[in-house]
Amino acid sequence: MKHMYDTAMLCLIGTLLSTKIFAQDPEFTQFYANPLYLNPALAGNKICTRVGLNYRAQWPNIHGTYNTIGFYIDKLVHQVKGGIGLVAMHDRAGKGTLNTTGIGLIYAPHIKINRNTTWTTAIQAGYWQKSLNVENLNFGDEIDPRRGYIFNTQEQLQSQAVGNFDLSAGTVLTMKHFFVGGAVHHILEPNESFLEGNSPLPRKYTVHAGGIIRTSKSHDGDSYISPNIMYRQQGDFQQFNLGVYLKRESIVGGLWYRGNDAFIVLLGIEKDRMRIGYSYDVTVSRLTNASAGAHEISLGYQFSCKMPSKKYRPGICPSW
Repeated sequence: MKHMYDTAMLCLIGTLLSTKIFAQDPEFTQFYANPLYLNPALAGNKICTRVGLNYRAQWPNIHGTYNTIGFYIDKLVHQVKGGIGLVAMHDRAGKGTLNTTGIGLIYAPHIKINRNTTWTTAIQAGYWQKSLNVENLNFGDEIDPRRGYIFNTQEQLQSQAVGNFDLSAGTVLTMKHFFVGGAVHHILEPNESFLEGNSPLPRKYTVHAGGIIRTSKSHDGDSYISPNIMYRQQGDFQQFNLGVYLKRESIVGGLWYRGNDAFIVLLGIEKDRMRIGYSYDVTVSRLTNASAGAHEISLGYQFSCKMPSKKYRPGICPSW
């Protein structure tokens, strides 16, 4: 395990010292549990104020694992004829050696096409930053062949941070039983290089679609089946998710396949405006035995509010 961690850190260092870094965004398995991070056009689609928090621990068996926290809050504001929201994310990799933080403000105007169809577009403006803590790094000149890390390095690197303005956009078409959306993040491809030169963060393209087939309704909540797909591309990285949610009153289950990477099992409870979800990624790649997959927890709360006239309906979209 120590050898695996040293190898991972050497790869991380090599990446950090390169002037051409092609990074990827941290991602959440429960992407609908952080809808604004998935697509800014989902801001305000539930009308009343909602707030959510996600925590993801990836590859817990590998020392210096990846830990990601996401937060969002949004609401439909009739005075501006659209949704407004705030989304934030912090990712910690290699025991805090490399940290990524992003925050964005969203405006998503809603256009009512007919009673059951709404088209939403959105713009998100924010700030994206990466920081490097070199105190957590080890270098070759610190190593004694017999006694290990005992010397002081002669490297002159200092902890640094780089950040830039960030811009994203999205759109969603919502119908009575079906929705489809797309988003483009990092439109300006902000520079992330810690050294001289340009290391752009590649644009991230996302397309997602799904439907909700209601099977019954009771005082404890709706029951439904919700098949969904999601495709994402960022630089050379591509990801395809295919899965289904099953909700019976207050209990939710889900089963997903993330192409060539993992099977995902989800269990959630939705009761009295509170939502709690847990998912586990069962890794099917070559990291199966070493990584221990990934754990993710989501919390959400939907506030009550005075519902508007019937021409406004909450958008259909899973909460997980």
